[in-house]
Amino acid sequence: MSDLPIALPLTSAAAAVLAYAGIAGVIGWLKARALAKPNQRSSHAVPTPQGGGIVIVPAALLTAGIALAISRAELPGGAVYLGLVGTAALVLTVIGFIDDRRGLSVSSRLVSQILAVALAVALMPADLRIVPPVPLPIERALLICGALWFVNLFNFMDGIDLISVVETVAVTLGIVLLAALGAIPAGYGIVAVALLGAMIGFAPWNAPPARLFLGDAGSIPVGFLLAVLLIHIAAAHALAAAIILPLYYLADATITLIRRFLRGERVWEAHRQHFYQQATRNGFTVVATVGRIAALDAALIALAMGASQHGYWWAAVAGLVAAAAVGWMLRTFARGR
Repeated sequence: MSDLPIALPLTSAAAAVLAYAGIAGVIGWLKARALAKPNQRSSHAVPTPQGGGIVIVPAALLTAGIALAISRAELPGGAVYLGLVGTAALVLTVIGFIDDRRGLSVSSRLVSQILAVALAVALMPADLRIVPPVPLPIERALLICGALWFVNLFNFMDGIDLISVVETVAVTLGIVLLAALGAIPAGYGIVAVALLGAMIGFAPWNAPPARLFLGDAGSIPVGFLLAVLLIHIAAAHALAAAIILPLYYLADATITLIRRFLRGERVWEAHRQHFYQQATRNGFTVVATVGRIAALDAALIALAMGASQHGYWWAAVAGLVAAAAVGWMLRTFARGR
């Protein structure tokens, strides 16, 4: 970890404490203003406050900014680019919280997400490429579409207690380890560890039975920050790792969306057809479901590390093994105990 600050664990701890204390200070206010009431598509049985993202996202961004300034770690795009991405995340947090409180139209939410994602991708330095033979405008357009899908799938997948905590911690931990191994710039590890810490601070509030949900104020900006990080990691010659780390979320959400689309359903509406939701209907408890996802994510982290260190053939094998492991988990959830 020579390229990472010695106080890296303190960065995560500071973000965790800031997030936990911040939530403790506002949860009463959220109970009065942003209460999620159960309905036929909900996974919770009692009214529960939502909107935890109004604390988590600022805590992660503030801690990351301070850590980057102290460590003087450089990132592509510099401070101006980082500031713009952070501002976009905060705007998505505000819009998400408005949606948590009183609801917004699909079009207004989508427009805000498109603008944020387009800003983050279009302003990336031109020398950050994933597939250099592809013309830059085409690559950037494809990245905007992919990132927009990731933001929404992260929101779709945030349907049971702790699931997004586990997924965010796994992806960010993988990024930290990639930075520690020198596979990607150290600054990415600093940003990731701050987001990891903030989600750990949120975890006690979201543990079953949850006392607080992320809400759109959390799931959308967190998905946005992860999408931007993963794009930059892919551009830092770690494409296989950037795909493997979030593969469970990618597979569950994408397969579910395709199935619903083929059945002629309104894919933008809430539902309970994701594989993890099938698991809770098919005999798995929430803890058992999330625990299995955590174990899968641990294997995906190991595969991503190998893919980043041992060349193209190993990366291809790691990708195939990861896909098989995720497919097995989805089948397990669909069949039940």
